Amino acid sequence: MARPVPLIVDDELRRHPLFSSLSAAELEQVRAGTRLFYLEEEDPLFEHGQPARHFFLVRSGQIKLYRLSPAGHEKIVEIIQPGQTFAEAVMFMDRRTYPVSAAAVTESELLGFDSQSFLKIIGNSVEHCMRLLGDLSMRLRHRLNEIDALTMQNSTYRLVNYLLWHIRDDAREPVTVELSVPKKLLASRLSIQPETLSRILHTLAEDGIIHVQRNVIQILDVERLRALSYGEAPLAWNYLPSAEA
Repeated sequence: MARPVPLIVDDELRRHPLFSSLSAAELEQVRAGTRLFYLEEEDPLFEHGQPARHFFLVRSGQIKLYRLSPAGHEKIVEIIQPGQTFAEAVMFMDRRTYPVSAAAVTESELLGFDSQSFLKIIGNSVEHCMRLLGDLSMRLRHRLNEIDALTMQNSTYRLVNYLLWHIRDDAREPVTVELSVPKKLLASRLSIQPETLSRILHTLAEDGIIHVQRNVIQILDVERLRALSYGEAPLAWNYLPSAEA
């Protein structure tokens, strides 16, 4: 549900790279075309193929971007967290329709920015365009890395690397990773069947590498988990499931 925005302070927008270099007058133009969206859990925001008139900033909650297979199966493309924007790249497409669908994972509040108005604003400044280009380039690099992971790694590798991505590179002692989404959504995000995800978690737990308590995963042996990601744990690989989604 979209509503007029009662108040957006400059600091809230300037914290994001897309708006940090805008002048006070330009920020006022952005605010003039902004709407506030309140979504309950599972409420849709937009559908694949719908005209893309807004891009969004998540204030609170989580938004899932997804596609449906011909058989109707949902594939999570990305989970958007508070402070992140999405759908701004559509502004530069020849066909300005949303390439994915979006819905709330939890109760969420978003700001929706008028795409046409924002294009006019950044069109007057090379600096604004370069900032946006830099942001989109970082996302593209992340997406390419993800494609490599999905096409070149099996399901166990993907889960192990997901866990390692959520801890410090220099972590040695047992650390805790709290899953920000339900395991079913995580499985879809990693292109793993839910039952395969459960088997991998169970196997890692049985081997003493992790301990699972609902959505909290305690990594008991960080070094062994890293060894799995490097393919340096042959005994574990003898029985870790490698089935793809």
